[in-house]
Amino acid sequence: MKNKRAAMEMSVGTMVTIVLLMIVLVLGIFFIQRIFSSGTNAIDTIDTEMQNQIQKLFGSDEVTKVAMYPTSQRITIKQGDRDKGFGFFVRNLDSTTSSFKFEIKATDTSACPSSLTEDIATSYLLGDIGEINDLQSGDTYQRLVTFIIPATAPLCTINYDLVVKRDNDENYGGLNFALTIK
Repeated sequence: MKNKRAAMEMSVGTMVTIVLLMIVLVLGIFFIQRIFSSGTNAIDTIDTEMQNQIQKLFGSDEVTKVAMYPTSQRITIKQGDRDKGFGFFVRNLDSTTSSFKFEIKATDTSACPSSLTEDIATSYLLGDIGEINDLQSGDTYQRLVTFIIPATAPLCTINYDLVVKRDNDENYGGLNFALTIK
């Protein structure tokens, strides 16, 4: 009689353990699914926000070829920060499909110590050169450019130029902006 009772208690304990493990498994799958769906929603939100900013920047303006966000053209980043930057937009005002090239480089580091050259300041950029192929007439190209600021970077303000050229190296447009390292 004691053996049957022990066997019964063990099988009940095993059943309880299995039920609890199943609950944990189902909750784990549920939370992982929620995390991935929120990540996808975050990307969609960023894309929508980017499209809204393009509309605000260009609006009904028929002559703006190159614009950037933030519109103040001033960026502040702390030493050691990564993956912060700006977005720029190129609109094809040609009557045909066109291809473009862009380059971003530091043009003035005079407010910084002499050890920070324009080449070093340009190296802080990820995505400083690129091509825009087959942009349809009236369409807009958008690009996010990020900075990787070393923890040892001097605290100063650096001026950069963004230059957009057609494939034949004819100047299409551009803008300048300032990066302040705090």
